[in-house]
Amino acid sequence: MGTQWEHASDDTPLVKACQNGDQAAFECLVRRHQRMLLNIAFRMTGVYEDACDIVQDSFLAAWQRMGEFRGDAKLSTWLAAIVINHSRNRRQQSRRRGEREAYSLDAPLPGNNGDRLPDPPSASLSALEQLEDAELRTFLKQCIAALPPGFREVLVLRDMHEMTYDEVAGALKLREGTVKSRLFRARDAVKECLKKTVKIV
Repeated sequence: MGTQWEHASDDTPLVKACQNGDQAAFECLVRRHQRMLLNIAFRMTGVYEDACDIVQDSFLAAWQRMGEFRGDAKLSTWLAAIVINHSRNRRQQSRRRGEREAYSLDAPLPGNNGDRLPDPPSASLSALEQLEDAELRTFLKQCIAALPPGFREVLVLRDMHEMTYDEVAGALKLREGTVKSRLFRARDAVKECLKKTVKIV
């Protein structure tokens, strides 16, 4: 059940155990990181079923390649890079098939490649305010979905998952300057999109 690993303060002992073939340790890593990776995959593809498949395939690849992990970056960054690569492959396959699957805006994870803003801190919003807030989140999702994949990847990792510039650069195999440039342009594009859509000044 992997319970002996549940209280490990970081991933290092788990990784070492995995490299020695300990599947229970790997199951603990899966539980620890699967939600974050599922969010990334879903924001990259916009299809929940695809995101689930991507995460499953990514963990399988991670288990098979665990011996390659040297600790130069965080394990979460290394796993995120695997998920991003699998997401890119899935997007290419979907584009070739021309398939588009429906998703719900009320799903527990963000859809349409978009952001998931935190709920407003106030519990006393009027019905109109709640409607406006939900509408803004929908517009934001649409604006982020319209970004080119390279810009969207940087925005998701940096602004939504709060990775450092260095971690984003490592995950995407980019120079840090390129990450900053893409992030600036992505943020600016989203802001301009929102201005046009909801007339934000």
